[in-house]
Amino acid sequence: MCALSPKDKPWEDIPEPAAIADLQTRWCDPAYRLKRGEWQMSRGYFGGEAFPVFEAHIGPGSLGTFIGSEPGFAPDTVWYHTCIDDPTTYPEIRFDPENYWFRVHMALLQWGVKNARGRYLVGVPDLIENIDTLSQMRDPQTLMMDLIEHPRWVKRSVTQINRAFFDAFDRIYDLVKGIRGGNAWAAFRLWGPGKTAKLQCDASAMFSTAMYEEFVVPALTEQCRWLDYSLYHLDGTQAMHHLDSLLKIDALDAIEWTPQSGIEGGGDARWYPMYKKIIDAGKCVQAVGVRGEEIKPLLDACGADGMFILSWLGSESEARRAVDLVDKYR
Repeated sequence: MCALSPKDKPWEDIPEPAAIADLQTRWCDPAYRLKRGEWQMSRGYFGGEAFPVFEAHIGPGSLGTFIGSEPGFAPDTVWYHTCIDDPTTYPEIRFDPENYWFRVHMALLQWGVKNARGRYLVGVPDLIENIDTLSQMRDPQTLMMDLIEHPRWVKRSVTQINRAFFDAFDRIYDLVKGIRGGNAWAAFRLWGPGKTAKLQCDASAMFSTAMYEEFVVPALTEQCRWLDYSLYHLDGTQAMHHLDSLLKIDALDAIEWTPQSGIEGGGDARWYPMYKKIIDAGKCVQAVGVRGEEIKPLLDACGADGMFILSWLGSESEARRAVDLVDKYR
């Protein structure tokens, strides 16, 4: 159970830093990011298996910026500019540890590690990988045509992106791992006593199961084998047809389900059959956005073994009640 809520009384009396007008500074300045991160963490309650974590990321898709894409900053997110105009002439995709944006990320991580002093963990950025990173670099609509017109280039590029992921992850892991090893992955509140990551392919909502198994599964399987602990982010009903392919990947440990906006949330009974199917296949489930009143019905229907509930609750007392409830199922 990961129960997050506002805390009744802050852990530390940390003043809120004044907003910075320049967006790149707001996202990339280590001193400002750490002040804001510590202010936010000081006001959070972390119940059950939840933990405070400094999210030293620059948007969802950091890996792409390490290998050619340029970020575009917005107040609440980061977008990425395409960089591959012609796949027939684009050079091999390589990770360079001297890349400017990688060094910016490492500076954020270093500030977090230096100042944590046992108060919080420093999370690996939401790197993203596989077809999603290639889509970021190429353009989603154009890449869908590439799957048909340039399939060998797509497969070769995904292999190169995988190598970049492993190299970048190793360097980040060596910096943030604790004295006992292991790392946090802030985006889904994960921690494991070894190399731990969330994996995904949101672009797969736009293509068939056959294409998923041809273009995505090989690299995804390699990642799951390379990592010690892996969770796949299954995003939206348009991607649900890939579930059987995911369940066949022995090295994949867990599957997280995110319903798209406008439909039932992750704790709704609509998803119970899918959760039970995942657990019956020997994998764990992460159910996100589960409301307090949905916790007991979810556990009654699907059981507690292999279930990881992630809830954002309205108050510390509500979060404590949720943890007490879950404890009864252990």
